[in-house]
Formats: sequence, structure tokens, C-alpha cells
Amino acid sequence: MSETITVVFDGQVFRPDSPPNLEPNTRYTITVESVEPVVKDNAWDVLEAMAGTVEAPSDWSSQHDHYLYGTPKHNTENNE
Repeated sequence: MSETITVVFDGQVFRPDSPPNLEPNTRYTITVESVEPVVKDNAWDVLEAMAGTVEAPSDWSSQHDHYLYGTPKHNTENNE
């Protein structure tokens, strides 16, 4: 039987991250492999990765209702 268990070593004892499926008071042989810590991106990095650009007409921001929903264009000073 082989089972992979992630543990933390506190200097004296291996403490599993979740309960292992092992019999208590039984001798086991273990292989120790160092695991690199997972670095999580902060919220700004996640949003930046998700952000993109959209090819759109120059009046896109002022006339977005027209382009998204088909409503008539609003009169603006810079209306093209």
C-alpha cells in the first residue's frame, strides 16, 4: 500500500495536514520530499491577469448602451 500525505515538521514531529488513513501504533517507512510553498497572487494580480482590451469604436464608453443593447445613440458634444 502506498499513500501520499502532506505534513508539516515542527522540529520533532510530523503533523499531517489531514487525517491519514493509517492504523495507529503501526510502524511505517516514510520517504521525505520537500515541497515548495505555494505563493498565491494578491487580488490585484488576479484582476490584472483577467483584464484585457476590447476593440471598439472611439465612442464606446459614452455609447455603450447603443452597442450592447441596440438603443439609439445619445446626443453628446463629441458625437461622431
